[in-house]
Amino acid sequence: MGNAIRLLRKCLNHTTDDKPHGGAASSPGVSALSRDLFNFETTSQVPEKLGSYVVSSTKAQANWYRKILEAWKQSKPPPKTPEEASRLVIASLKNHQKADVEGLLTFYGLPSPHNLVEVPTESPVSLPQGVRFELKTLPVDTKSVADGDTVTVYVSSKDPLVSSSVPKEVSIAAVKRAKAREKRNYTEADALHKKIISSGYRMISFQNEEVLAKKFRIRLSGIDSPESKMPYGKEAHDELLKMVEGKCLKVLVYTEDRYGRCVGDIYCNGKFVQEVMLKKGLAWHYVAYDKRAELAKWENEARQKRIGLWASSNPEKPWEWRKNKRGGN
Repeated sequence: MGNAIRLLRKCLNHTTDDKPHGGAASSPGVSALSRDLFNFETTSQVPEKLGSYVVSSTKAQANWYRKILEAWKQSKPPPKTPEEASRLVIASLKNHQKADVEGLLTFYGLPSPHNLVEVPTESPVSLPQGVRFELKTLPVDTKSVADGDTVTVYVSSKDPLVSSSVPKEVSIAAVKRAKAREKRNYTEADALHKKIISSGYRMISFQNEEVLAKKFRIRLSGIDSPESKMPYGKEAHDELLKMVEGKCLKVLVYTEDRYGRCVGDIYCNGKFVQEVMLKKGLAWHYVAYDKRAELAKWENEARQKRIGLWASSNPEKPWEWRKNKRGGN
């Protein structure tokens, strides 16, 4: 614990040894904020080094601390966890610049809006048997569909599944990028975005705001579509793209394959995507990896109607095509 506190102090150039005003807190960042609010109440001074994290003037910073101090006094009990303190700051400064709010939170090592775990408003729904977790994606981009059974998706870092694992350097880069854009320093903003992308994240415009999101590659469970250079490969790609482009998806993830992809079921506007692909004759039931009877049933329906790839009497199986391309290995 001592090493963690020393590391935080080094990163933020902000000491946290003093006892917090109003009782002990469970986080150095909460302790530091509590102490600085107490100091502000008695001296009207804001922390000297805060200016390197935010874009507004010292006068504006003093206004923030007045608002946060008032909210802190009214909260019963006062915030004790980083999440509670972060929510209080965000609510107090809801009409202020995003770069300033995120800079202030970064200064204290508190969760940014991108990382803040939202408190559930209802009891979680149990997942189907075998499902490890559920992803709720942002709208799918046109270039995200690789073929008829693979798609890249992004999940907001506000999602509880993602929020706890966002690397600190990614969060800091997102804050710095927001500040660079505020100053119209787009060269620096682009460089920071490249750093974010190289870490497996991306800033995505959604509902009139930029959202930090994590990348997931999804392999549709239980089906195998023709490869792009095979007959019906293009049709399979285009059908999947038509279904998911611009849509928010629900992905039920069962496992991870050897390529690091999440293997799961995709639902789009209430439609089970694998069902559509099988019924349109644009995929095989990948029985070696998924023995669900309904998948076999939907494939058989397309076979009998000679739809899609089943128009051929003996279409080449994609797994055999791949094996031949690898030289039989």
